Amino acid sequence: MKSIKNFPNLILILLFSLLAITSCQNDDDGIGNNDPQENIPDTFSEYFGNDISRDFLGSVIDKNHNPIEGATITIGSETATTDSNGVFMINGATVKQRFGYIKAEKAGYIHASRSVVPSNGTNKVTIMMLEATVAGSVTSGTSGTVTATDGSSVSFDGNFIKEDGSTYDGSVDVILHHLDPADDDMPLQMPGMLYAENENGAERMLQTLGMLAVELRGSGGEDLNLAEGSTSEIKVPVDASLMSIAPNTIPLWYFDEVNGYWKEEGQATLQGNMYVGTVSHFSFWNCDIPAEAITLCVTTIDDDNVPLANMQVSITSATFGTTYGYTNENGEVCGYVPSNESLILNVYSYDVCGDTALHTEAVGPFTEDANIVIIVPDNPDVVQETVVGTFNTCDGNAVTDGYVQLSYGNQTFIDAVSNGEFIINLLRCDDNNTFAVEASDYVNLQVTDSISYTFTTPLTNIGTISACNDVTEFVQYTIDNDESFLFFENFSVAFNENLDSPSGPVIDIVGQSNGQGNCFYLNGKLNEPEYLGTYDYLNYNEQDDTGFFIGECLSVSDENNNITYNLTALGNVGEYIDINFSGSYEDWNGNPHTITGVVHVLRDN
Repeated sequence: MKSIKNFPNLILILLFSLLAITSCQNDDDGIGNNDPQENIPDTFSEYFGNDISRDFLGSVIDKNHNPIEGATITIGSETATTDSNGVFMINGATVKQRFGYIKAEKAGYIHASRSVVPSNGTNKVTIMMLEATVAGSVTSGTSGTVTATDGSSVSFDGNFIKEDGSTYDGSVDVILHHLDPADDDMPLQMPGMLYAENENGAERMLQTLGMLAVELRGSGGEDLNLAEGSTSEIKVPVDASLMSIAPNTIPLWYFDEVNGYWKEEGQATLQGNMYVGTVSHFSFWNCDIPAEAITLCVTTIDDDNVPLANMQVSITSATFGTTYGYTNENGEVCGYVPSNESLILNVYSYDVCGDTALHTEAVGPFTEDANIVIIVPDNPDVVQETVVGTFNTCDGNAVTDGYVQLSYGNQTFIDAVSNGEFIINLLRCDDNNTFAVEASDYVNLQVTDSISYTFTTPLTNIGTISACNDVTEFVQYTIDNDESFLFFENFSVAFNENLDSPSGPVIDIVGQSNGQGNCFYLNGKLNEPEYLGTYDYLNYNEQDDTGFFIGECLSVSDENNNITYNLTALGNVGEYIDINFSGSYEDWNGNPHTITGVVHVLRDN
């Protein structure tokens, strides 16, 4: 069992991720063969069940486990944006009984996602986004190979297309990431979960021996792919610890970014320590052994029938290895496990109390979806704590959409607020009885200070805390109803009211995205004497023209620029300037886009 200290944000994971640490076997007596008695539906989505409504609370982090602000999160038709803590909330999302798909997107990162078996209560997820770092470049019309430092590689024949299917000519940047099962962070980095549709349309869980993420970009930043009829050779390294169990041939699976699961397509051959295969398109590619699976929901309770939240639950199969997950506020966690296998279930506390299992129990075998309840007996070395409180806005109203972060030891526990009330369950050690709480009003962009407390075992009521530290300034905009950007701080806001100046009155607003590598710049020349009102594009070639322009940090050209700006507030120094804008434009490469945005910033001078 790996020490949980290597996974400081895994408290937010609820899905089971199968780790490739055991021996492998072929799918039903041969790769791609199907048991004739297996009942396969006409469409794969029939496996998922009916529509249900579920709540989600998640965290988006980078490779260094730092929060990513401004990532766009999509679950079905619902969207949200991560805040300065990298946290998002989506309540009432429509998902399936056995399948939910969460996508995360942000400029500068490759596509990221997580798939889950939704449980009752709040579903918590963590997504680690990988930077869109260019590993190398090739040129259309010429064959070439891009190789990463770990030996993973992709070879091209030189034929590429744009998203609309038209031929692309020019330089191609290749973004390449090898995901190694021996890496503790791989379950956070991989898309979806290890759940797949095999070539016969049957559902499978997967045991991965390695993944390769490949994204192609044109010189203008546009997404590219292989032309129809073209193929590429991929090479995926196999970690030395897995070589003894690596089969000579293994099925290849690609990640369907639209539907959120893996699909079988082709196979790879082991050559030395590399799996080598041929593919005809790109997203993530995965070398996996498939297994039949069922969904298992586990509820952990104590001797008094109290749900145990924030517990690590692992399931181990002698054939297919170990899966794990974390219980929500109802003590429940759900995921896919191998069918027809005797399993060992372990319940763990966090690393602050050691990595010895609190409870071990044999379960299964299961031939169909199942729900089980596990009673975890009292442990004299571990203290169970419950922290409750009330979270209000600064004017005393209950926060309806917010969350509370409780920091204890090396762990951060995040739980949703329900009508201003919150309850957090955790385990702690005898020698550490202090913790800190910070709460965020997700809708109104208000936060509390981080406040320290001492446990009053077994129940600690911290009373009422209020979100009076406003997120005072922000700029938020969305491009093409898809990618959103949100800035909270680092603004410089100037208004030059000198009417005698040829350039005045002028507004300049500059913002940086809190270390995330993006910037925002707005320049406006206002009408006089009525500053408030509606403006169009500012044409710098016309001396007396008025309007706004946001093209310095964004790829907004002056061609076909139909963005409309509404200046609704222009306060004195220390007061707000409010602007909303929307419309269509062309970028510097002549591609059409739409944009909507809001500016709410404090005037500096």
